[in-house]
Amino acid sequence: MRAPDGFAPVSAYAAIGDGRTVALVAADGSVDFMSLPSVHSPTTFAALLDPERGGRFTLSPAGEYEVARRYAGRTNVLETTYRTGDGVARVTEALTLQDGGLLPWVELARRIEGLEGSVRLEWRLEPRFDWGRRRPDIVRRGDLLVAEGAGLQLAVHSWDAGTVTPEEDALAGSFEIAAGERSLLALVAASEQPLHAPSRDHVEARLDATKRVWERWLGLWAYDGPWEEEVARSALALKLLVYAPNGSIAAAPTTSLPEVIGGDKNYDYRYSWVRDSAFTLDALMRLGIPEQVQESFACLLRAVRETAPDLRPFYDLDGCVPTRRETLDHLRGYRDSRPVRYGNAASNQLQLGSWGDLLETAALYCSEGNVLDEATAEMLASCIDRVAVLWPDKDSGMWELEELRHYTSSKIAVWMAFDRALRLAQEGQLPDRHVGQWREQRDRLQAWIEENCWSAELGAYCGWAGEDSLDAGILRALRMDYPNKERLGRTVDTIRERLVAAPGLVYRSSEHVGQEGAFVACSFWLVEALARLGRVDEAGETMELILPYANDLGLFSEEIDPETGELLGNFPQGLSHLALVNAAGAIEDASAGSRAGGASAKAGAAQD
Repeated sequence: MRAPDGFAPVSAYAAIGDGRTVALVAADGSVDFMSLPSVHSPTTFAALLDPERGGRFTLSPAGEYEVARRYAGRTNVLETTYRTGDGVARVTEALTLQDGGLLPWVELARRIEGLEGSVRLEWRLEPRFDWGRRRPDIVRRGDLLVAEGAGLQLAVHSWDAGTVTPEEDALAGSFEIAAGERSLLALVAASEQPLHAPSRDHVEARLDATKRVWERWLGLWAYDGPWEEEVARSALALKLLVYAPNGSIAAAPTTSLPEVIGGDKNYDYRYSWVRDSAFTLDALMRLGIPEQVQESFACLLRAVRETAPDLRPFYDLDGCVPTRRETLDHLRGYRDSRPVRYGNAASNQLQLGSWGDLLETAALYCSEGNVLDEATAEMLASCIDRVAVLWPDKDSGMWELEELRHYTSSKIAVWMAFDRALRLAQEGQLPDRHVGQWREQRDRLQAWIEENCWSAELGAYCGWAGEDSLDAGILRALRMDYPNKERLGRTVDTIRERLVAAPGLVYRSSEHVGQEGAFVACSFWLVEALARLGRVDEAGETMELILPYANDLGLFSEEIDPETGELLGNFPQGLSHLALVNAAGAIEDASAGSRAGGASAKAGAAQD
């Protein structure tokens, strides 16, 4: 379960959250990663990145035990059953909500129920504030023992779960539970405010209500296609990444989980990418969750206004331009993979694909019968005018590479930006004063792509102009309705021949073959591409090959080691789960005989 060096495999983790932060809980009951008070804050628990310095909140049986776990139905409430030689106990835990909204404090409730015999359990709170740089002061405030530091206060409330005992830099307790008995622990955290002391009845009620909130959220969804349970779990994983204070969408709740063990490709993904947000909104529209679409699209537009007509690859979850960049040299890094990063240096890159992602999202939004306001329409038109100037430049591509090149996927995405702008103008959603210029630029760019980005030697669109390299990101061109379907079909076949790492798994480019894990999103993009080409049986077969790589709770990371099946990279990864949703939806559409693409088809290529 956990290696002698203290690290657990990424697949050992469950994710629970309340819309403000996310906790990763290992199968052995240890909360090994949690940022407080928000998902983009410094960590309070980071044993995931350093078992000795990082901090954790543990709850598990004393001695040896077996573990089985699941989410409670279609919720993000975790149930873990521990079986020892003496009995069986179940832990139900969640970051609780109040009537579907955020509490004024963060509350992690852990209910323990005795099922058979008796089980002795131990718990321990070891906060290590500010990325493990600050050990807590254990102080008594009134009747409470409180762990303080870095502007945070934490207290553990124990009801029939042992006496809260202070140690030098921790709080701990132990207890025994018999069949039919129930105990409760509640970790309450506050940031620069008084610390609330809840009653047991209120915590119990909130834990039960939180389960009902999650059930209601997905209860009215519109999906009725294949792999319903996998799609539902992916939708719930995506909801965990929505930052409830404003609706922004984090790419992942973690930082610095490596793309290859021992490597240095360890990045902070706790930001709102234009690309990932756009893809997530597409998935949510397909699932029929319009309230979240409205909130998150409005949040994305507010962030973009900070820099428009220029776009950043991503923005802070608060909607601001990211500025922080720090290397945390004191942390060991997951399985000695360093550096550990707080912040992301790609924030200033030119990524031309961002313009395409933004315009596709606007087109999808309008395809649902929604309308743009005048200010948004003018802003989007200015963005199109700006990318008309920028597209001949080299950029860093969708993979945020340091080498500036004419990446084919970037150029196709800009083609889509022009195409969707033309469609929106035709519908009266964008001002039409520059339609002639946009059409000219779109056609000029397509001719440039066909002349410079097709490799006769590969029989495929190349990764970047003038080089015989493959990029699985080009698979997305089919969902973009890029018009040369014959060449795209040949590209799909070439990618299947040369970038498949293991059955169902795809490397993201020729340069990454054998250098990192297979990319989960690219693997699902292959499924979607096959479905959009009408090769439904092949798409379904490939889908079935990928799904077993999820962990026991149905969660995916960013990448997968093709030799061992080990999950790699930040976790759970939004891009992986939204790609699963869109792949399943594409198969549903193709199987039903509709024009492949669902919502994307409604926002497809403009008609001249």
